[in-house]
Amino acid sequence: MMPSVEVLSLQSLVTPTTDGIASRVLAKAPGGTITLFAFDAGQGLTEHTSPYDAMVQVLEGEFVLTIGGAVLRAGVGSIVRMPANVPHAVEAPGVSRMLLTLIK
Repeated sequence: MMPSVEVLSLQSLVTPTTDGIASRVLAKAPGGTITLFAFDAGQGLTEHTSPYDAMVQVLEGEFVLTIGGAVLRAGVGSIVRMPANVPHAVEAPGVSRMLLTLIK
């Protein structure tokens, strides 16, 4: 979890692993979670569903998101809503970071 009352750099909180995906839960509450992800180039999450709405905020790089069959490219500064119970997948063509907020 992230410490309170402190200014932190999102870039420093999670570092991509070689050929992998790193994550860090920043906040967890009954209403949802906020998780920071770092993807190495060519990494991704295969198609899956979640019972919660999710908001993806791109912090670095670019993501290719497939949501309910629609393919979207989201770059730095973008935000995308992935609705609950809709199949989605995430791919990072290059080293990329995103903040994922799950809303229960």
